[in-house]
Amino acid sequence: MRRFFYLSSCDTCKRILNELPMDESISQIDIKKNPITVSQLDVLYKMVGSYEALVNKRAQLFKKLSLKDVKLNEQKYKSLLLEHYTFLKRPVLLYDGHIFVGNSSKTISAAKSFLNEQ
Repeated sequence: MRRFFYLSSCDTCKRILNELPMDESISQIDIKKNPITVSQLDVLYKMVGSYEALVNKRAQLFKKLSLKDVKLNEQKYKSLLLEHYTFLKRPVLLYDGHIFVGNSSKTISAAKSFLNEQ
């Protein structure tokens, strides 16, 4: 499975999309237009090991709902991810059993190196 989950209105996602050497074998999924499905989220969960690791805790909605100071369990994190696209830490590159989540320079550098080797 080769997927790139991103938000088309996010400048950081757009910059990363242009930086990564992706070919046509990678499906680009704009999570605002095509919200993540339960089955897609299950795949990401199995690869990462937790829903919390997939949540963007810097999202404005996360802060607005004052979730920073609340102890959330995995089921609540899953619900948030399915409830609104903004909660997904992005971008997410899923490539044949490898996953890269988020926009840290370390993650993007690793994704770029990985893709260059393919």
